[in-house]
Amino acid sequence: MDTLIIQDLKNLPEAARSFLEKNRDDRIFAFYGELGAGKTTFIKALCNELNVIDIVSSPSFSIINEYQNEKGRKIYHMDFYRLKNMEEALEIGLEDYFNTDDYCFIEWPERIDELLPNDTIFVKIVARHNNSRVLEIF
Repeated sequence: MDTLIIQDLKNLPEAARSFLEKNRDDRIFAFYGELGAGKTTFIKALCNELNVIDIVSSPSFSIINEYQNEKGRKIYHMDFYRLKNMEEALEIGLEDYFNTDDYCFIEWPERIDELLPNDTIFVKIVARHNNSRVLEIF
């Protein structure tokens, strides 16, 4: 397990850069955390470091947002908070996204735990009382 501490928002770019460097060979990331823990904010920072040219926003209603970086690579941002059941995830072709070499950043992965590939990197984000965040990566 690895731990990354983000003291405040001004440290987000550095934290995102460090996270991507440490996990450079990985593509599927499952982000766990309470509402307001900072999952979407951190994923936005990751997308910024990956030079995404699209506007990065929460896919709460669309379930999956597809972004593209300046080199034409796709990045998938998934939010399964509103997912009704596991079958719905299969119907949207979730496994097809996992079978690419593209980044998949997943919020509320506990709704699809059984479908996550073995090579998924798990990230638990915990908000501290001083507005800092602790990321436990395993």
